[in-house]
Amino acid sequence: MDYRFLNTIDSPSDLKQLSPEDLNVLASELRHFIINIVASKAGHLGASLGVVELTIALHYVFNTPDDVLVWDVGHQAYGHKILTGRRDQFHTNRQFNGISGFPKMSESPYDAFGTGHSSTSISAVLGMAMASQLKGDFEKEHIAIIGDASIVSGIAFEGLNHVGATNANILIILNDNSIGIDPSVGALKEYLGNITSIKSGCDNFFESLNLNYTGPVDGHDLIHLIQELRRQKTLNGPRLLHIKTLKGKGLKQAEENQVTYHSPGKFDALTGDLISVNSKDRPPKFQEVFGLTLVELADENSKIVGITPAMPTGSSLNLMMAKYPDRAFDVGIAEQHALTLSAGMASKGMIVYCTIYSTFLQRSYDQLIHDIALQNIPVILCVDRAGLVGEDGSTHHGVFDISFLRCIPNLNIVAPSNEIDFRNILYTCQLGLKGPIAIRYPRGRGHIKNWQLPFEKIDLAKAKTIKSGEKIAVLSIGTILEEVKEAVGKSLNPDYISIIDMVSIKPLDEITLHKLFKNFSAFVTVEDGVVNGGFGSAILEFANKHSYINPIRVLGIEDEFVEHGSTEDLKRQVGLDADSISKELNRLIQVGL
Repeated sequence: MDYRFLNTIDSPSDLKQLSPEDLNVLASELRHFIINIVASKAGHLGASLGVVELTIALHYVFNTPDDVLVWDVGHQAYGHKILTGRRDQFHTNRQFNGISGFPKMSESPYDAFGTGHSSTSISAVLGMAMASQLKGDFEKEHIAIIGDASIVSGIAFEGLNHVGATNANILIILNDNSIGIDPSVGALKEYLGNITSIKSGCDNFFESLNLNYTGPVDGHDLIHLIQELRRQKTLNGPRLLHIKTLKGKGLKQAEENQVTYHSPGKFDALTGDLISVNSKDRPPKFQEVFGLTLVELADENSKIVGITPAMPTGSSLNLMMAKYPDRAFDVGIAEQHALTLSAGMASKGMIVYCTIYSTFLQRSYDQLIHDIALQNIPVILCVDRAGLVGEDGSTHHGVFDISFLRCIPNLNIVAPSNEIDFRNILYTCQLGLKGPIAIRYPRGRGHIKNWQLPFEKIDLAKAKTIKSGEKIAVLSIGTILEEVKEAVGKSLNPDYISIIDMVSIKPLDEITLHKLFKNFSAFVTVEDGVVNGGFGSAILEFANKHSYINPIRVLGIEDEFVEHGSTEDLKRQVGLDADSISKELNRLIQVGL
């Protein structure tokens, strides 16, 4: 499309050629551009629309990339990418072999720090500012743009605490729109809403941390923003600029339904209406299975509670929050707190289902070991988004959880291969556990439409034979079973191959494994996680412990970070699609096993 100003901007130096009056036109063009691309390609929408004026003002006033900008979290960085030389590539955003949906240091010098997870910007820019001081550079600006939902996280408070004890040249811009993915929660949200009146009467929280506080400022008044940023540029030391913005600004539906339009999928760029997909006759998402099942269980068991760190809608815990608001809790972007809170409640007899994305569970590893596993407290960890998650890429793939969970004593790990098994595992857990358990399940839909069958208590550590064969045993864990079944069907001799759904990663079903190792010539393990220390490693350890010498081929993700793209593309890339698995099975058949 022929944009009067946007088409002329290939770098911030081009931006600086415009008059302040022209910038408001540019802001409208930038919003239009983002809306049109995201409408057809999907992605994160509302956050970037809300900071269009701020993005323009920052690059207009400061000397980027020499002055560093760290966007926290990267959901809001689309405008930044477009204005820093990636306009013509933006249509590839989050696509296989395209640009990343988050700031990425290897992608552009303007991306000063990778921010796929939240709340890291303050610590990062403080580190950069301190490095500049050590080099004798006292002029460089270091700017963190952090949201009101992100700033409540523990690491953000740790950073604030340190910043206030330094004279580092750092500007923290608090983008306050009262929402992250879901609405912001907690006491700080209430404080930010009243900060204008509080400042006139009581101590200002940020000033008490030795930050030079300014605000709140209208984040959509571009001319005023430019004036304020120019003033900030004349100041030294740690400062905090508090701006108020509207997430989804410029698209009516995104303004009115901020949760849905955070990442709306494809929609009509003209009307803003979502492009509906008829899901009535489709299998449910695993997240829906979790949410609906938990409500069913909570109906019958008053001890059940649900906890999530800032992901109620994505995890479907919002269903329980709606029906049982006094028994389901969103604690904000506070993964460490979520786990220790779960431990505290479970230690007093509550049955706690803590739902947390695999990639965010990484942020609470000490609490998992120290507060839950060491004390053997029966918290039920529902590890959502396990495996490859698709377009969000390397910061969000849940591929490390098997490895980092498996080494923790007292912690059991299971991975259902379908919705019915998942439902029955959730049911069985609330009947009584001796210790903690992690249930890992993927993002997206399964394959069973009629999944709401009567509950059945199951043996959480019992493997299941899916198909019997003669010579090769394929050991599968989780929903990758579907690719395994397809692969065996495509193999040179399906009669050679047995498929075993192991269900439990820890403990292993050793009774079944002993039988298999005595009856099969070779083994293939398949997992949607890293092979280092993963499920296949567990099988190798079992074989070594019991002196079995059967060949074992471990299939999974090698020692690398997986980039972004559709899940199907990524499975082909890492060799976990049906054709790649079938190729490995055929190789074993051809060597005469």
